[in-house]
Amino acid sequence: MTTLLDRFLRYVRIDTQADETSDTSPSTSKQLTLSRLLAEECEAIGLADVSCDKFGNVMATIPATVDHDAPVIVWVAHVDTSPEFTAENVKPIVHENYSGGDIVLPGDSTQVIRVDDNPVLRELIGSTIITTDGTTLLGADDKAGVAVIMTAAAWLICDNTLPRGPVRVCFTCDEEIGRGTENLDLKKLGGVCGYTLDGEGRGMIDNETFSADQAVITVTGVNTHPSKGKGVMVNAIRILSRYIAAMPTDWLSPETTDDRNGFLHPYVFEGGVAQSTARIILRDFDTAKLAEYAELLEEIAEPLREEFPEAKIDVAISQQYRNMADGLKTEPRAVAKAVEAMQAVGIDPLLSIIRGGTDGSLLTEQGLPTPNLSTGQHNPHSPREWASLDEMQTAADVLIKLAEAWSTERV
Repeated sequence: MTTLLDRFLRYVRIDTQADETSDTSPSTSKQLTLSRLLAEECEAIGLADVSCDKFGNVMATIPATVDHDAPVIVWVAHVDTSPEFTAENVKPIVHENYSGGDIVLPGDSTQVIRVDDNPVLRELIGSTIITTDGTTLLGADDKAGVAVIMTAAAWLICDNTLPRGPVRVCFTCDEEIGRGTENLDLKKLGGVCGYTLDGEGRGMIDNETFSADQAVITVTGVNTHPSKGKGVMVNAIRILSRYIAAMPTDWLSPETTDDRNGFLHPYVFEGGVAQSTARIILRDFDTAKLAEYAELLEEIAEPLREEFPEAKIDVAISQQYRNMADGLKTEPRAVAKAVEAMQAVGIDPLLSIIRGGTDGSLLTEQGLPTPNLSTGQHNPHSPREWASLDEMQTAADVLIKLAEAWSTERV
């Protein structure tokens, strides 16, 4: 567990924040710092076929120990962190032998990890908890997954008595902005199925995700000096504010929905009088509803276009990812083997839906069925993010058993 913790702390200190406004791949060059480090570590622990391409995709192979041709499986995690909160100069804090109670983060005392909001903490008294200091993300999403994969890979390489088929290890960039598999060569990666290590807590197998689109609302106004603005100025900020205010909040926002209910979520608002933009995510488990949400966004724009004919209001929709549920049906062993592996380490697994997406959503859509597994991360995309070392350890144990479970299969 010391090795697992050391790896995790090393990774989270590297700023790998993605940038959805960038047109480069990866979207930020700093992601390559961690990708290259991981490639070096893969070589150092003895993995085969190690590569790191210019897009930051790292691939490597844990060779098989069984004599027959067993199917290749893939373990996947992403190196980038969310653009929603800063990840610069992360100062992880290790709370050994957690005694219970709320955790006040010392860098910003207004940031408190409350037990009432995180009831699983009651089950982790006496264990090791890792938090931020409250001023940055921790980056457990998904560096917990990265550390778990690297630790499990090292264990397997050190013990060739453990039965396993070939396992491919894969680390990607830009998952947080929906571009994690954009430049990934699936033919080179191979595999009958994959597993993203990008889930919260312990013992969960995400076998269904949201389907997702993004809308960019751009309002182009007319700017002039405010002293001469009467009858001339068309303030894009005011128009876009009106647009956002007209969006439904009582039944179609993340603040008011849960379970299988979808939402529209404006999460970035920027610009000035001449032009302002908002980025909105569209989410639902029923893919067909995304078209209805897109139509609603156009309907909101129409009266504003009539009221402000001098302004231009553009609604641009782009696809992000799709619900993995249908694609997983093509390889039923993917989920079944994950259940078997968790039961082998004493966990009664929970098949769950995730109100979000992973690289697995895109991989499944592209033909590699890929459910998502727990890694001990909590409160992603927040300065109150935290991780459980014990849950990360369990995730690594599950990967060992997963490799063993697949070793009995034949191509």
